[in-house]
Amino acid sequence: MLDLNNFLLRGFYKLFNRSKYKNYKNLLQIKNDQKLFKVKFEKYINQIQDNLNNKKEISFLHSGHTGDIINILPILKNLSKTHKCKLYIQLDSPISKFYPHHPAGQVFMNKKIYDMLLPLLKKQQYLDSIETYNKQNIDINFDIIRELPIRLTFDSMKYGFHISGIQADLNETFLSVDEHLTIKNKIIILRSLRYQNHFINYDFLSKYEDVYFIGTINEYDDLKKNINNLRFYNCKDFLDMAQIIKSCKLFIGNSSMGFTIAEGLKVPRLLEAYPWNGSQQVHGFNGYDFYFQSHFEKFFQILHNK
Repeated sequence: MLDLNNFLLRGFYKLFNRSKYKNYKNLLQIKNDQKLFKVKFEKYINQIQDNLNNKKEISFLHSGHTGDIINILPILKNLSKTHKCKLYIQLDSPISKFYPHHPAGQVFMNKKIYDMLLPLLKKQQYLDSIETYNKQNIDINFDIIRELPIRLTFDSMKYGFHISGIQADLNETFLSVDEHLTIKNKIIILRSLRYQNHFINYDFLSKYEDVYFIGTINEYDDLKKNINNLRFYNCKDFLDMAQIIKSCKLFIGNSSMGFTIAEGLKVPRLLEAYPWNGSQQVHGFNGYDFYFQSHFEKFFQILHNK
């Protein structure tokens, strides 16, 4: 009966009072979100704190994307001071909506991408182990971020904060790799086909000689139209990619795994901010983000001339 009354009242407001309709709709959404959290998630969120307080070995689950997995590493690095940290990665978890230009197709993480990520993860000494998920016991499941009744339009580096209750210092480095053996002191770009800022272009970089692209060949071909002298380097895995970024003069990228790695290493970096979603952010020293061309070129000169 209550649902019928709500339906009739909402219909009345929709027809005769748009302002009350919007307010009523928002109120219903808040109540539904509160109920969903109370019934499905509150106990689990509280249990995570009990696990952290009472266990010395903590297991974590994540199904990708690759950048999202790297984003939780500051939390694991922080916890590794007092706990053993075991990371499990689930393969072939389907993406619920169509995701164009995704490197793993329509799953968050496939075996090929996992094999490319694993060498980089193994270099992080604060991880006690990394394995694929096969129904092991899990203490903190980061995948629930996509089920919680919240909108994922805030800083993506903090998604894991709100699951674990751990707030790491994002001004600090959280990735450790050696420098690349051959590609050093170059301008490095990784610009994905997603999240491109339509207010800017890369044409001005054509006057620089040492500009390398380290993403996919399709992404390279797209940017090559704007940068005549752009060179392509095919990274054998994400450790190779991270070593190149570690050794660069400066890194330029949009919201992608490349920029997440640059954040973890705190190299000089420029973020091509996406006007429709600001979830990728810059944290700490050596970094700038930009929406507009004049700012892009100004910040580039600041970092390039250091």
